[in-house]
Amino acid sequence: MFLFSGSHSEKEKVRGVMQFETLLEKAKKGLVVRTDSRKIQDGECFVAMPGTAVRGLDYIPNALDNGARYIVAPEAARDLVAPVVEKKAVAVYVDNPAVALGELARAHFQVMDRDLKLVAITGTNGKTTTSYIIEHLLASSGLKVGVLGTVNYRWPGFMMDAPLTTPDCWMIHELLFNMKKADVDVAVMEVSSHALDQYRVAGLDFDAAVFTNLTQDHLDYHGDMETYFRAKAKLFSEYPRLNKAAVLNYDDPYGRRLLAECQGGIGYGIGDASLVRQEVGDKPLVQGRILSMTGQGMEIETSWKGKTWVVRSPLVGSFNALNLLAAQAVGLQLGLNCKDMRRLSTFPGVPGRLERVMNDKNLDIFVDYAHTPDALDNVQRTLAALDFKRLITVFGCGGDRDRTKRPLMAASAARYADVAVLTSDNPRTEDPAAIMDDARPGLAGAKRVMENPDRTEAIKMAVAEMEPGDALLIAGKGHEDYQIIGTTKRHFSDKEAALKAIEEVYS
Repeated sequence: MFLFSGSHSEKEKVRGVMQFETLLEKAKKGLVVRTDSRKIQDGECFVAMPGTAVRGLDYIPNALDNGARYIVAPEAARDLVAPVVEKKAVAVYVDNPAVALGELARAHFQVMDRDLKLVAITGTNGKTTTSYIIEHLLASSGLKVGVLGTVNYRWPGFMMDAPLTTPDCWMIHELLFNMKKADVDVAVMEVSSHALDQYRVAGLDFDAAVFTNLTQDHLDYHGDMETYFRAKAKLFSEYPRLNKAAVLNYDDPYGRRLLAECQGGIGYGIGDASLVRQEVGDKPLVQGRILSMTGQGMEIETSWKGKTWVVRSPLVGSFNALNLLAAQAVGLQLGLNCKDMRRLSTFPGVPGRLERVMNDKNLDIFVDYAHTPDALDNVQRTLAALDFKRLITVFGCGGDRDRTKRPLMAASAARYADVAVLTSDNPRTEDPAAIMDDARPGLAGAKRVMENPDRTEAIKMAVAEMEPGDALLIAGKGHEDYQIIGTTKRHFSDKEAALKAIEEVYS
């Protein structure tokens, strides 16, 4: 990671480095750094972050009014910033304020100077489940584990709901600092493509990084799949560390690309390893083979460096086999052995990830977070293989998000569901009916379609449709306990809605 590019003169670079090194020393001694000008207090440092909707540059006057003593701003905006700052504060110019914030946070909290191992997980699907499996594997092996993820931020004795999959840079360093104060040995982080693109993990060194897969998502932000991939790839190309384990899914084409590119790459998968080696060469591989899979779970044979062992798990689905292999690969890199892997047999599963809704009517109802076409394919394929009489799928698409995936979501439901129930997800500021209109073309060829823009009513319709032996999948929200309608976040839980529907239908 660099702060000053070759476009500067040598004199400018030396001056910039000296100024920033002085700021780093002050951060080590307790200088507080903020990116929200409203929270600035006397003597603090304000970093003018780049942005899409808002720019930190526009809030420098407010930061100065609130007592900022130091302003970190982009070199490209020097001519704009200098007259505003004048003699009111010390201005430090860098190429990338987001990277500078990471270095300042690193100096302030000194997390990297402590004995805390960091594991990062990126990919479109599987991040949360993989983080839970790694946490279980390491914790049951005697290590103290912390997790920063989609569901919450937690470690022994602490838990808070997660507003973002990956929080802002300063908060990440602060959370890791607090983990280490609580004697956490390993921190496991989900790292989103937005976070990587915005350098929210700047200033961190990772001991292991996992790439699960890449399928269409977030194109409203990234624009195209290659840009999306390159954002994910930053975790492996721009955060180098000697001996860092890059754990990469070789069953995924993008994973194979990374495996070929990464010097320290370790592949994992259940596909034919001989074919993979034609693309990636002689890279070490954690190879899996599904021995059996029923409604009660699966058995996986795992091979690594001449050793083979069997893992039994209550999870189902080939995607979960891959998640289990990723966790094993990380565990092996952190010093566990093949005997430790038997502890995966006691992993109960993840909230909102193919979570069974227990009920007194013995209805087979599952809640899952699947909100991409690939994820919806995977979870439906898993349930369809378990010999249920019919599969009923409730799904919707988010508002103010990638419109191109809406008909793809519907097409996924049409492929697998005997009854596809189209409804709302988080409509946000869009008209739910318009979102459903976008999705509806994908339902051409569906066996049967039901529609209701009210998610509560749609779930009730689906429950009422169930017959003995059917499986009902409620997809899209998983663990979330809210629905965003307009700009208002309202309490809503698919699990609660399903239980309420059972009560009303069977009353």
